[in-house]
Amino acid sequence: MSVDRRTVIASGLFAASPFKALAQSNVHWDGIPRLMQGPVLGWCSSTEATVWTRASGAYAVSIQYDTDPRFSSATTTPALTAAAGDDFTQVHRLTGLTPGEAYAYRVLINGKPNPDEVGFEPHRLRVASVGPSRFRMAFGSCARRARYPVQPIWKAVKQAQPDLFIWAGDAVYADSPDPAVVAEEYRRQRDLPEIRPFMASVPQLAIWDDHDYGLNDHDRRHPQKDGALKVFKQYWPNPAAGLTGVPGTFFKHSQGGVDFFFLDVRYNRDPNMDPDTPQKTMLGKAQFDWLLAGLRASQAPFKVLVSGSGWSNSKAVGADSWASFTHERDRLFSLIMKEAITGVILLSGDTHFGEMNCLPWSDKGGYDLYEFVSSPLAQDTEDLFLGYRPILRVRQAYPKDVNFGVVDFDLTLPDPTVTFDLRDEGGQSVWAPVTVRASDLAPGQISWPKTLDTVSKLRWERFVATGRYY
Repeated sequence: MSVDRRTVIASGLFAASPFKALAQSNVHWDGIPRLMQGPVLGWCSSTEATVWTRASGAYAVSIQYDTDPRFSSATTTPALTAAAGDDFTQVHRLTGLTPGEAYAYRVLINGKPNPDEVGFEPHRLRVASVGPSRFRMAFGSCARRARYPVQPIWKAVKQAQPDLFIWAGDAVYADSPDPAVVAEEYRRQRDLPEIRPFMASVPQLAIWDDHDYGLNDHDRRHPQKDGALKVFKQYWPNPAAGLTGVPGTFFKHSQGGVDFFFLDVRYNRDPNMDPDTPQKTMLGKAQFDWLLAGLRASQAPFKVLVSGSGWSNSKAVGADSWASFTHERDRLFSLIMKEAITGVILLSGDTHFGEMNCLPWSDKGGYDLYEFVSSPLAQDTEDLFLGYRPILRVRQAYPKDVNFGVVDFDLTLPDPTVTFDLRDEGGQSVWAPVTVRASDLAPGQISWPKTLDTVSKLRWERFVATGRYY
C-alpha cells in the first residue's frame, strides 16, 4: 500500500515542531517595552522634580535618580503603569532632593533601563535653590515642526543654560479641532533630535495659544475644547491646570522668589471680532478673579504674567491680541495700580518677531509695564508690525531670524533686577539687553525714558511730534 504524500509532509512538520516552538518562545509578543517620547523635565522646586514620559504600552515606568551618575545609592520613584486612556503618558515625582544639587536620572520600564538609552549618559537635572536667588529663565513661542523639521535653535537655548523654560503658546501647530491631531503633533515635535536632550534637562512649563488649542484665532466656540484640554494636560507636566470646577490651563508657579502667573487666553475667550465692551472677556470671570487674588497675595518683587496673546495695543481692534480686549486688560491694570500691586511684568509670544515694549501706565499715576516678547522658535518671521499702530518700543521689533528670550532675575540684590535679552538661532544677542529694577515697578515711578535705545527714542519722539513712527 502506498504512503499518502500528505502524510509524509505532515510528519515532517510535526518533526520540526519542537524547533518551531523554541523559536516562538523568544518572540516579544507585546513588543519591546520602551519610551516612545520623553523624558521631559517638568516643574521643579527646591526639594522635588517632575519627569514626564510616554511609554510604548501598559508597562510599569519609574525614574531612578542619584547624585552619583553611576547610581550607586539611587532612589527609585514608585512604578506607575502607563494607561491607554492617558495615551500612555505619565508624570513621575522625584522627592527628597537637596536644594541646589545636581542629579542624574534615568527611566526604568518594567524595572529595567529604557533599552533605547542603554549605554548613553544619564539625563541631568539641577534642583532650584531655596529662597530669593539668581536664576535664568528662557522662553519662546511658535514652533512649527511641519514647516521646520530641523530646529537648531534648541542647541542655542540649551547652551544658554536656563534654569527654566517657558513655552508661551503655539508649542505645536495642530491647526485642527481634533484632539487626536493635537496629540500627534506633540509626539512629532518631541521626536526632534535637537529638542530631546533640551527637554530632558531643563524644567519646562507651558501655556497654550490658538494653534495648540485648535484652529487659528480659535476662541470659546471650539467644539472640542475639552478634548484639547485633556491632551494638553496629558502632554505638559505643569503643576496645575485651572481650578476645581473651572476648566482651563492657567496656574501659578514660584521660583527663586519670583511668582509666575500662566494665563489661559483661549478656553473662555470671546470672539476677537465682537465689540470691545466692558463685558467682553479673554480670561473669563473666574480666571480674572483668580489672577487678581494671586497678585494681591503675592509678596514677590516680580510677578510675571504669561499670555499667548500680545499685551500691547499695536494690532487693530478685532485682531488676535489684547488690543481687542482693552476694557478687560485696562481693568486689570487699573486694579493693579489702584491696589499698589508692585513688580508686574508682561510676557507673551505669537507675533513672529521679537519685541520689548512698554505700556506707560506711569502716565495714569501707576508705573510702566514692560512686555517681553519672543517669537518664533521655528516658524516664518514677519514684518507685519510695519502696518501696526505705533507703540512705545523699548527695542525695535526683530523679524530677521527665529529667536528666544533670555530673562535673568537677581533677587539677591537690595533692589532686585530683571534683565531681558533676545537671542537668535546662533545664541547671539540681537540688541542690547534691558535691565529693570524692582523699584521701577511701583506706583509713581516713571522709568521708560531711561530704557529706550537711540533708535526707539528718536522714533517715539517723531511719533509724538508728527504722528508717524517710521
